[in-house]
Amino acid sequence: VQLQASGGGLVQAGASLRLSCAVSGRRTFSIYGMGWFRQAPGKEREFVAAITWSGSGTYYSDSLKGRFTISKDNAKYMVYLQMNSLKPEDTAVYYCAADLRRVGVRLDEYDYWGQGTQVTVSS
Repeated sequence: VQLQASGGGLVQAGASLRLSCAVSGRRTFSIYGMGWFRQAPGKEREFVAAITWSGSGTYYSDSLKGRFTISKDNAKYMVYLQMNSLKPEDTAVYYCAADLRRVGVRLDEYDYWGQGTQVTVSS
C-alpha cells in the first residue's frame, strides 16, 4: 500500500485546510482502517482521527473532536482531513496511515505510512 498525503501549507489562525491522502497499491483491498496522525516539533507523533475503510465509523482524538473531520471517497481511494478553526498548536507534520487489521488509535497498530504534509498555523 502506498500513501501520498497532500494539502498542507501555511495559514493564519482561524483558517481551514483540507488534507488529502491518496491510497494506491496491490493491497488496498486489505485495508481495514485509515488514520491521520501528526507530529509537532520536539513532540511524539499523536493520533488525530481514523475511519473505517469499508464502513462509516469515525474516531477522533478527544482534544480535536469538533474541529477536525475525517472522511473518505472509496471510489477515488482518497481519505481527507478537514481542519477548521486552526490554531498555532495545530502546527505539525500530518501523516496518513493504513491499518490492515483494525481502526487503530496507536502508531504501532498501523502498517503503512505516507510521507507527511506540513501544516503551519501562524498567530
